[in-house]
Amino acid sequence: MLQANKLCMRYDDTLAIKDLSFTVAPGEIFCLLGQNGAGKTTTINIFLGLITPTSGEALIDNHSTKDNKFAKNRIAYIPEIVQLYGNLSGLENLDFFSRLAGFIYSKEELNDFLLRANLQEDAHQKKLDTYSKGMRQKVGIAIALAKNASYILMDEPTSGLDPKASVEFAEICKELSANGVGILMATHDIFNAVNIGSKIGIMREGTLVHTTETAKISAQELQDLYIKTI
Repeated sequence: MLQANKLCMRYDDTLAIKDLSFTVAPGEIFCLLGQNGAGKTTTINIFLGLITPTSGEALIDNHSTKDNKFAKNRIAYIPEIVQLYGNLSGLENLDFFSRLAGFIYSKEELNDFLLRANLQEDAHQKKLDTYSKGMRQKVGIAIALAKNASYILMDEPTSGLDPKASVEFAEICKELSANGVGILMATHDIFNAVNIGSKIGIMREGTLVHTTETAKISAQELQDLYIKTI
């Protein structure tokens, strides 16, 4: 599982994260809510190995994120805006990033990953410049599938998606969860957090102040709790 054990992150005189602890089990979707500056993205960057915590540790299947090779083989990352090559097709982007991760697939296998990510087949050969944000997210998910990632880290993945794309994204996340993929998602979207997540954490000033299971709270109750917290 993903484990944050008493993580602290200090930038000069600013404590961005303080004594942060939580776990994300295989198949679990843990949504982190909080205002800008609450520490959500910093937390994700620690798990990605992009920054080293001041103290505490982040573990991926009992391996420190400092073990970059192990971490990179276990996780995938979907940011708010998926960075892909606009002059390449969806299939070509998937092939390129799969090869970077050490996987070589046939055209049929690549098409299958894109279909599993719910990208319509007639878009597979079109250039990314013609894709909507939701379609780009699906290529990002296909890359995670091709990489055989055990965990996917997401930073504001539903920001800017239209309602139809948000529903499709939620369904893909639920399917990933059903297949044992653990997801850590930083988001401002309370409705999608309740709809997609299995657990929700609310962060304030670098601290996890509330954690609850989505089965035990409604969207309205979560909104009321969130407003009181921030």
